[in-house]
Amino acid sequence: MTAQTAFRLRVVDGGGVRQVVDLAAADAAGAVRRAAQLGLVVLAIEPATAPAAKAGPGGSFSLLLFNQELLSLLEAGLNLTEALATLLAKEKQDGARRLLQALADELSRGRNFSDALAGHAEHFPPVFVAIVRAAERTGDLPRALSRFIAYQLQFDRVRKKLVTACLYPALLLAVGGAVTLFLLAYVVPRFASVYASAGREMPALSAGLLRLGSFIQGHALLLLAAVLLAAALAGWLLRRAGWGGALGLLLRLPGVAPRAAQFRLARFYRAVGLLVSAGVALPRALGMVDGLLAPAERQRLLRARALVDQGQPLTQALAAHGLASEVAASLLTVGERSGQLAEMLERTARFHDEDLERWLDWATRLIEPALMALIGVVVGGVVLLLYLPIFELAGGL
Repeated sequence: MTAQTAFRLRVVDGGGVRQVVDLAAADAAGAVRRAAQLGLVVLAIEPATAPAAKAGPGGSFSLLLFNQELLSLLEAGLNLTEALATLLAKEKQDGARRLLQALADELSRGRNFSDALAGHAEHFPPVFVAIVRAAERTGDLPRALSRFIAYQLQFDRVRKKLVTACLYPALLLAVGGAVTLFLLAYVVPRFASVYASAGREMPALSAGLLRLGSFIQGHALLLLAAVLLAAALAGWLLRRAGWGGALGLLLRLPGVAPRAAQFRLARFYRAVGLLVSAGVALPRALGMVDGLLAPAERQRLLRARALVDQGQPLTQALAAHGLASEVAASLLTVGERSGQLAEMLERTARFHDEDLERWLDWATRLIEPALMALIGVVVGGVVLLLYLPIFELAGGL
């Protein structure tokens, strides 16, 4: 069988947005064809190592790469059992090999592929399992895999955008804090010794700054121990509450909370559209993706799902419980009227993603200069207070 290789492609999606994606194919031409099937225009391509997700001790497993390779093998004419055997034969990581071996064993015992996947929920999310289960009824597994790959690539693109938007401000804060600490702990105490030998009265602010610098230098070990203790305590609290709890507090900040809700709703719309297009009944699809929403939103979705079960249109049910914006309501109404609900759900998610990306660009352009100005004010203020006594002395001559 032809070995699969991971390729990194710089592409332009249907919305004109440039991004980087990883695809598996037998060769570069196959990767370009795969990108074209996903509606992407390739700008450049190079070999890449696909990102991996943990699959237990001794190995790793990437759901996206697994889907890409499995899709390529199925489209090449192999059946599911042969495709899994091929993936197992090429896999080098112990954890991924164990997972693939378990799937192959369950298929050989006559279990459905979706049931085998459901037994490994830590690697295969419910949305993916439901898509495969629906595809087993229609006999079109390659199409279902292709849709899930497109879904995952879009989600990864937005997530990378969020991470990139947070990275530079965090770097600015770290560098600014390090420079300020260096000034206070090293530069200020040396000025203090010079001014102390001069025996002149100093401005109150400068004197306070010099006392602070001398205190930091004289108690450096004690302060370092306090910082390490605080870091250890913060790590313990994070382990107790989980990263999700800390992230939840961050996402509840004013100005951030509405955008976080928008991001969750976009994922929700896209996942529901994916399931509906795969043939999953709408009420069941709504129940399967509630984990993508916040706890309060899940309660509202539960009530909205009850309305759908009673025969109300999806748009009215979501709008009645605050799960559809004006734009979403308009698009979904058109989708229900035209019988293209899955397509309109995807279009609604794309609209929210594009709006979120515009907001991220605006926020980044605003925050970065604001942080640079803040760091400049702090560092400049320290320097000014250090030289203020010299200015006063020069003025008195």
